[in-house]
Amino acid sequence: MGLSDEEAAEFDSIDTIEAIDKALQGLGYQTDRIGHIQALTKRLAEGDRWDMVFNIAEGLRGFGREAQVPALLDAYDIPYTFSDPMVLALTLHKGMTKHVIRDLGIPTPDFLVVEDVSEADRVDLPFPLFAKPVAEGTGKGIGTASKIKTKDELVRVCQKLLEAYEQPVLVETFLPGREFTVGITGTGRDAVPIGAIEVVLQKDAEPDSYSYSNKKKFEKLVKYRLVKDASAKRALEVALASWRGLGCRDGGRVDLRAGADGMPQFLEVNPLAGLNPDISDLPILCKLAGMTYRELIARIMESALTRAASFDPSEEIRLHPSPVPA
Repeated sequence: MGLSDEEAAEFDSIDTIEAIDKALQGLGYQTDRIGHIQALTKRLAEGDRWDMVFNIAEGLRGFGREAQVPALLDAYDIPYTFSDPMVLALTLHKGMTKHVIRDLGIPTPDFLVVEDVSEADRVDLPFPLFAKPVAEGTGKGIGTASKIKTKDELVRVCQKLLEAYEQPVLVETFLPGREFTVGITGTGRDAVPIGAIEVVLQKDAEPDSYSYSNKKKFEKLVKYRLVKDASAKRALEVALASWRGLGCRDGGRVDLRAGADGMPQFLEVNPLAGLNPDISDLPILCKLAGMTYRELIARIMESALTRAASFDPSEEIRLHPSPVPA
Protein backbone atom coordinates (compact mmCIF):
# COMPACT_ATOMS: atom_id res chain seq x y z
CA MET A 1 0.00 0.00 0.00
CA GLY A 2 3.05 2.27 -0.16
CA LEU A 3 3.24 2.84 3.61
CA SER A 4 6.50 3.45 5.46
CA ASP A 5 7.66 1.19 8.30
CA GLU A 6 6.55 3.78 10.85
CA GLU A 7 3.13 4.24 9.21
CA ALA A 8 2.59 0.47 9.34
CA ALA A 9 4.14 0.03 12.78
CA GLU A 10 0.83 -0.75 14.50
CA PHE A 11 -0.28 -3.36 11.97
CA ASP A 12 0.02 -6.99 13.00
CA SER A 13 2.65 -9.21 11.41
CA ILE A 14 1.88 -12.65 10.02
CA ASP A 15 3.67 -14.08 13.07
CA THR A 16 1.10 -12.43 15.36
CA ILE A 17 -1.84 -13.59 13.24
CA GLU A 18 -0.56 -17.15 13.16
CA ALA A 19 0.08 -17.16 16.92
CA ILE A 20 -3.49 -16.01 17.67
CA ASP A 21 -4.92 -18.51 15.18
CA LYS A 22 -2.90 -21.36 16.67
CA ALA A 23 -3.94 -20.44 20.22
CA LEU A 24 -7.62 -20.26 19.27
CA GLN A 25 -7.50 -23.60 17.49
CA GLY A 26 -5.63 -25.10 20.43
CA LEU A 27 -8.53 -24.01 22.64
CA GLY A 28 -10.97 -25.83 20.38
CA TYR A 29 -12.30 -22.99 18.23
CA GLN A 30 -12.82 -23.22 14.47
CA THR A 31 -11.17 -20.19 12.88
CA ASP A 32 -11.53 -18.28 9.64
CA ARG A 33 -9.10 -15.50 8.70
CA ILE A 34 -10.96 -12.47 7.41
CA GLY A 35 -8.28 -9.81 6.88
CA HIS A 36 -8.68 -6.02 6.98
CA ILE A 37 -11.88 -3.96 6.92
CA GLN A 38 -12.22 -4.01 3.14
CA ALA A 39 -12.14 -7.82 3.19
CA LEU A 40 -14.63 -7.85 6.05
CA THR A 41 -16.98 -5.51 4.15
CA LYS A 42 -16.84 -7.70 1.06
CA ARG A 43 -17.56 -10.88 2.97
CA LEU A 44 -20.42 -9.34 4.94
CA ALA A 45 -21.96 -8.14 1.67
CA GLU A 46 -21.65 -11.69 0.31
CA GLY A 47 -23.58 -13.00 3.31
CA ASP A 48 -20.81 -14.43 5.51
CA ARG A 49 -21.42 -14.41 9.27
CA TRP A 50 -19.48 -15.57 12.37
CA ASP A 51 -20.27 -16.51 15.98
CA MET A 52 -17.46 -14.27 17.23
CA VAL A 53 -14.86 -12.05 15.56
CA PHE A 54 -11.44 -11.81 17.17
CA ASN A 55 -10.80 -8.17 16.31
CA ILE A 56 -7.23 -6.87 16.14
CA ALA A 57 -7.77 -4.32 13.33
CA GLU A 58 -5.94 -1.05 14.01
CA GLY A 59 -7.32 0.85 11.02
CA LEU A 60 -5.49 3.44 8.96
CA ARG A 61 -6.95 6.96 9.05
CA GLY A 62 -8.54 9.33 11.54
CA PHE A 63 -9.38 9.26 15.24
CA GLY A 64 -12.04 6.60 14.60
CA ARG A 65 -9.78 4.17 12.78
CA GLU A 66 -9.77 1.55 15.56
CA ALA A 67 -13.56 1.88 15.87
CA GLN A 68 -14.37 1.10 12.23
CA VAL A 69 -14.44 -2.71 12.43
CA PRO A 70 -16.43 -2.86 15.71
CA ALA A 71 -18.97 -0.34 14.33
CA LEU A 72 -19.42 -2.42 11.19
CA LEU A 73 -19.82 -5.62 13.21
CA ASP A 74 -22.34 -3.89 15.51
CA ALA A 75 -24.40 -3.01 12.43
CA TYR A 76 -24.59 -6.72 11.58
CA ASP A 77 -25.13 -7.80 15.22
CA ILE A 78 -21.95 -9.89 15.21
CA PRO A 79 -20.12 -10.12 18.57
CA TYR A 80 -16.40 -9.39 18.74
CA THR A 81 -13.52 -9.27 21.17
CA PHE A 82 -12.29 -6.11 22.90
CA SER A 83 -13.85 -2.69 23.29
CA ASP A 84 -16.75 -1.07 21.44
CA PRO A 85 -16.52 1.81 18.93
CA MET A 86 -17.08 4.54 21.51
CA VAL A 87 -14.24 3.36 23.75
CA LEU A 88 -11.82 2.74 20.88
CA ALA A 89 -12.44 6.19 19.37
CA LEU A 90 -12.15 7.91 22.74
CA THR A 91 -8.98 6.15 23.89
CA LEU A 92 -7.15 6.65 20.60
CA HIS A 93 -7.26 10.40 21.32
CA LYS A 94 -4.99 10.75 24.35
CA GLY A 95 -6.20 14.24 25.19
CA MET A 96 -9.90 13.32 25.24
CA THR A 97 -9.06 10.23 27.29
CA LYS A 98 -7.24 12.33 29.88
CA HIS A 99 -10.24 14.69 30.15
CA VAL A 100 -12.38 11.69 31.14
CA ILE A 101 -9.69 10.28 33.45
CA ARG A 102 -9.33 13.63 35.19
CA ASP A 103 -13.12 13.90 35.56
CA LEU A 104 -13.11 10.44 37.17
CA GLY A 105 -10.66 11.73 39.79
CA ILE A 106 -7.86 9.44 38.60
CA PRO A 107 -4.35 10.98 38.80
CA THR A 108 -2.84 12.02 35.46
CA PRO A 109 -0.28 14.70 34.56
CA ASP A 110 -1.59 18.21 33.85
CA PHE A 111 -1.95 18.68 30.11
CA LEU A 112 -3.03 20.78 27.15
CA VAL A 113 -3.82 19.81 23.57
CA VAL A 114 -2.08 22.01 20.98
CA GLU A 115 -3.95 22.12 17.66
CA ASP A 116 -2.01 25.00 16.07
CA VAL A 117 1.59 26.07 16.56
CA SER A 118 0.41 29.51 17.76
CA GLU A 119 -1.12 27.79 20.79
CA ALA A 120 2.26 26.35 21.85
CA ASP A 121 3.54 29.80 22.76
CA ARG A 122 0.63 30.21 25.18
CA VAL A 123 1.13 26.96 27.12
CA ASP A 124 1.47 27.92 30.79
CA LEU A 125 2.38 24.57 32.34
CA PRO A 126 5.67 24.43 34.28
CA PHE A 127 8.73 22.95 32.59
CA PRO A 128 9.91 20.33 31.90
CA LEU A 129 7.09 19.21 29.62
CA PHE A 130 6.55 16.21 27.39
CA ALA A 131 5.01 16.36 23.89
CA LYS A 132 3.70 13.62 21.60
CA PRO A 133 1.11 13.14 18.85
CA VAL A 134 -2.36 12.91 20.34
CA ALA A 135 -3.42 9.76 18.50
CA GLU A 136 -0.47 7.49 17.75
CA GLY A 137 0.72 4.25 19.32
CA THR A 138 3.92 2.19 19.43
CA GLY A 139 5.81 5.27 20.65
CA LYS A 140 5.43 7.00 17.27
CA GLY A 141 6.46 10.65 17.41
CA ILE A 142 8.28 10.17 20.72
CA GLY A 143 12.05 10.59 20.94
CA THR A 144 14.83 12.53 22.63
CA ALA A 145 13.21 15.85 21.70
CA SER A 146 9.94 14.95 23.43
CA LYS A 147 11.16 16.13 26.84
CA ILE A 148 11.03 19.91 26.61
CA LYS A 149 12.76 22.45 28.87
CA THR A 150 12.08 25.83 27.23
CA LYS A 151 9.31 27.68 25.39
CA ASP A 152 11.39 27.80 22.21
CA GLU A 153 11.83 24.02 22.30
CA LEU A 154 8.10 23.59 22.84
CA VAL A 155 7.18 25.68 19.82
CA ARG A 156 9.75 23.92 17.65
CA VAL A 157 8.70 20.40 18.70
CA CYS A 158 4.98 21.13 18.36
CA GLN A 159 5.49 22.55 14.88
CA LYS A 160 7.43 19.46 13.82
CA LEU A 161 4.84 17.03 15.21
CA LEU A 162 1.90 18.97 13.78
CA GLU A 163 3.48 18.85 10.32
CA ALA A 164 4.68 15.25 10.49
CA TYR A 165 1.54 13.63 11.90
CA GLU A 166 -1.19 16.07 10.81
CA GLN A 167 -2.93 15.87 14.18
CA PRO A 168 -2.89 17.80 17.47
CA VAL A 169 -0.06 17.45 19.99
CA LEU A 170 -0.54 16.40 23.61
CA VAL A 171 1.61 18.49 25.93
CA GLU A 172 1.76 17.34 29.54
CA THR A 173 3.83 17.78 32.67
CA PHE A 174 6.87 15.52 32.55
CA LEU A 175 6.91 12.87 35.26
CA PRO A 176 10.46 11.96 36.39
CA GLY A 177 9.69 8.64 38.09
CA ARG A 178 9.43 4.97 37.17
CA GLU A 179 7.40 3.80 34.17
CA PHE A 180 4.91 0.95 34.51
CA THR A 181 2.70 -1.10 32.24
CA VAL A 182 -0.25 -2.97 33.76
CA GLY A 183 -1.97 -5.83 31.96
CA ILE A 184 -5.68 -6.36 32.52
CA THR A 185 -8.20 -9.01 31.43
CA GLY A 186 -11.96 -8.95 31.79
CA THR A 187 -14.73 -6.39 31.66
CA GLY A 188 -16.32 -4.14 34.28
CA ARG A 189 -16.49 -5.70 37.72
CA ASP A 190 -14.94 -8.89 36.34
CA ALA A 191 -11.81 -7.06 35.17
CA VAL A 192 -8.64 -8.06 37.02
CA PRO A 193 -5.01 -6.95 36.71
CA ILE A 194 -2.52 -9.58 35.56
CA GLY A 195 0.41 -7.72 37.03
CA ALA A 196 2.68 -4.72 36.60
CA ILE A 197 6.02 -4.53 34.86
CA GLU A 198 8.49 -1.69 35.12
CA VAL A 199 10.03 -0.46 31.87
CA VAL A 200 13.74 0.02 32.61
CA LEU A 201 15.75 1.85 29.94
CA GLN A 202 19.30 0.59 29.42
CA LYS A 203 22.36 2.83 29.09
CA ASP A 204 22.24 3.04 25.26
CA ALA A 205 18.51 3.79 25.11
CA GLU A 206 16.99 7.16 24.32
CA PRO A 207 16.52 8.75 27.75
CA ASP A 208 13.34 9.74 29.57
CA SER A 209 10.74 7.88 27.50
CA TYR A 210 9.59 4.55 26.11
CA SER A 211 10.12 5.96 22.61
CA TYR A 212 9.52 4.54 19.14
CA SER A 213 13.22 3.74 18.79
CA ASN A 214 13.41 2.11 22.23
CA LYS A 215 10.37 -0.03 21.49
CA LYS A 216 11.67 -1.04 18.07
CA LYS A 217 15.02 -2.17 19.54
CA PHE A 218 13.72 -3.29 22.91
CA GLU A 219 15.88 -6.44 23.07
CA LYS A 220 18.98 -4.25 23.47
CA LEU A 221 17.57 -1.04 24.91
CA VAL A 222 14.85 -2.06 27.37
CA LYS A 223 14.54 -4.42 30.32
CA TYR A 224 11.13 -5.45 31.64
CA ARG A 225 10.88 -6.27 35.32
CA LEU A 226 7.84 -7.70 37.11
CA VAL A 227 7.33 -5.54 40.20
CA LYS A 228 5.21 -5.98 43.32
CA ASP A 229 6.33 -3.16 45.63
CA ALA A 230 4.11 -0.39 47.02
CA SER A 231 4.36 1.76 43.88
CA ALA A 232 3.53 -1.23 41.69
CA LYS A 233 0.46 -2.03 43.81
CA ARG A 234 -0.67 1.57 43.45
CA ALA A 235 -0.14 1.27 39.68
CA LEU A 236 -2.46 -1.75 39.65
CA GLU A 237 -5.14 0.24 41.48
CA VAL A 238 -4.90 3.26 39.17
CA ALA A 239 -4.86 1.05 36.07
CA LEU A 240 -7.91 -0.96 37.12
CA ALA A 241 -9.87 2.19 38.01
CA SER A 242 -8.96 3.65 34.60
CA TRP A 243 -9.92 0.45 32.75
CA ARG A 244 -13.31 0.23 34.43
CA GLY A 245 -13.97 3.98 34.27
CA LEU A 246 -13.33 4.16 30.53
CA GLY A 247 -15.42 1.04 29.83
CA CYS A 248 -12.63 -1.06 28.30
CA ARG A 249 -13.34 -4.75 27.70
CA ASP A 250 -11.77 -8.21 27.60
CA GLY A 251 -8.05 -7.38 27.72
CA GLY A 252 -5.39 -4.74 27.23
CA ARG A 253 -2.82 -2.48 28.91
CA VAL A 254 -2.63 0.70 30.91
CA ASP A 255 0.61 2.73 30.89
CA LEU A 256 1.60 4.80 33.91
CA ARG A 257 4.53 6.85 35.16
CA ALA A 258 5.39 8.00 38.66
CA GLY A 259 5.83 11.58 39.71
CA ALA A 260 8.52 12.92 41.99
CA ASP A 261 6.54 11.58 44.95
CA GLY A 262 6.77 8.03 43.58
CA MET A 263 3.02 7.73 42.98
CA PRO A 264 2.04 6.34 39.54
CA GLN A 265 -0.21 8.42 37.32
CA PHE A 266 -2.23 7.47 34.24
CA LEU A 267 -0.53 8.14 30.89
CA GLU A 268 -2.64 6.21 28.40
CA VAL A 269 -4.62 3.03 27.86
CA ASN A 270 -4.33 0.50 25.05
CA PRO A 271 -7.62 -1.39 24.73
CA LEU A 272 -6.41 -2.99 21.49
CA ALA A 273 -2.99 -4.09 22.70
CA GLY A 274 -0.40 -5.87 20.57
CA LEU A 275 -0.56 -9.67 20.83
CA ASN A 276 2.69 -10.87 19.31
CA PRO A 277 3.78 -13.60 21.77
CA ASP A 278 7.45 -12.57 21.66
CA ILE A 279 7.68 -8.81 21.22
CA SER A 280 4.40 -7.23 22.41
CA ASP A 281 4.26 -5.72 25.89
CA LEU A 282 1.13 -7.54 27.06
CA PRO A 283 2.33 -11.09 26.27
CA ILE A 284 5.77 -10.22 27.69
CA LEU A 285 4.07 -9.07 30.89
CA CYS A 286 1.97 -12.23 31.01
CA LYS A 287 5.04 -14.43 30.62
CA LEU A 288 6.80 -12.65 33.48
CA ALA A 289 3.65 -13.05 35.60
CA GLY A 290 3.49 -16.80 34.89
CA MET A 291 0.59 -16.75 32.41
CA THR A 292 0.89 -18.64 29.14
CA TYR A 293 -0.01 -17.05 25.81
CA ARG A 294 -2.83 -19.54 25.37
CA GLU A 295 -4.27 -18.63 28.76
CA LEU A 296 -4.21 -14.94 27.80
CA ILE A 297 -6.16 -15.67 24.61
CA ALA A 298 -8.53 -17.93 26.58
CA ARG A 299 -9.26 -15.16 29.10
CA ILE A 300 -9.96 -12.67 26.31
CA MET A 301 -12.36 -15.09 24.64
CA GLU A 302 -14.02 -15.99 27.94
CA SER A 303 -14.74 -12.33 28.62
CA ALA A 304 -16.03 -11.69 25.08
CA LEU A 305 -18.24 -14.77 25.02
CA THR A 306 -19.73 -13.97 28.42
CA ARG A 307 -20.80 -10.59 26.99
CA ALA A 308 -22.25 -12.04 23.80
CA ALA A 309 -26.02 -12.37 23.74
CA SER A 310 -25.76 -15.70 21.92
CA PHE A 311 -23.49 -17.22 24.55
CA ASP A 312 -24.61 -20.68 25.68
CA PRO A 313 -22.80 -21.80 28.87
CA SER A 314 -23.60 -25.43 28.06
CA GLU A 315 -21.16 -25.30 25.15
CA GLU A 316 -17.97 -26.07 27.06
CA ILE A 317 -15.78 -25.65 24.01
CA ARG A 318 -16.60 -21.95 24.02
CA LEU A 319 -15.56 -21.21 27.58
CA HIS A 320 -12.46 -22.54 29.25
CA PRO A 321 -11.77 -22.01 32.96
CA SER A 322 -8.48 -20.34 33.84
CA PRO A 323 -5.77 -21.42 33.92
CA VAL A 324 -5.85 -23.29 30.62
CA PRO A 325 -3.16 -25.97 30.19
CA ALA A 326 -0.47 -25.10 27.68
